[in-house]
Amino acid sequence: MKRVAGFALFFVAIGMLITMFLENTFWTVMLILICILAGYLLFSC
Repeated sequence: MKRVAGFALFFVAIGMLITMFLENTFWTVMLILICILAGYLLFSC
């Protein structure tokens, strides 16, 4: 469980770093939706 939490926190930090460079809100929302969908598919299948 600690590895999963660490994995999630690492990629949350990467996502925050990416959003610092994205100025357009549309692309930020699209990135969030893609990450949520990918996370759902990876952990449920």
